[in-house]
Amino acid sequence: MDNRDTVTFKADAVTSKQELHNGKIVLEEYNPLWPVLFEQEADRIRIALGNRAVHIYHVGSTSVPGLSAKPIIDVLLVVVDSSDEVSYVPDLELIGYTLHIREPDWFQHRLLRGRCSVSVNLHVFSENTPEIEQMLRFRNWLRSHDDDRDRYEKVKRELSQHTWRYVQDYADAKTAIIQEIINNIPINKVI
Repeated sequence: MDNRDTVTFKADAVTSKQELHNGKIVLEEYNPLWPVLFEQEADRIRIALGNRAVHIYHVGSTSVPGLSAKPIIDVLLVVVDSSDEVSYVPDLELIGYTLHIREPDWFQHRLLRGRCSVSVNLHVFSENTPEIEQMLRFRNWLRSHDDDRDRYEKVKRELSQHTWRYVQDYADAKTAIIQEIINNIPINKVI
């Protein structure tokens, strides 16, 4: 489906401003429906983008069985060039996504948000971006190492009790434990 010539491109209205949160972070116990919801959303994205969706992965806490999470499905979409927004954003807008964040200085990351049967954060990166492997290594490690999953969850629960001006501040506060766990994953470990 290629609607680039017939669709109004809304992405030009994206700003770098964060949405004010001023509250605690609500975590839910792991829900076995999260992978099912991810698959439904991945199918919608595949239909909208066809082969322009190089890979689609379930990432974030909802992708780790047993881990509490904000009830938002994190999807990692890999495209040829994430900075070429016209090649994928209009078709994602047609299925209900809105471009919220454009980060040219961080691997050309784009974040779109969607809401169909579930809230979705759709992270878009270009092929061969190092952050893709990093996200997948962390996810896979937590899926197979309960001790690190539990340590991560403990920190998340403690942080969720604080009042956060922006949700990104909560995410940034988790960086230390995430980096600590990633640094302890053996380099040659296939996970």
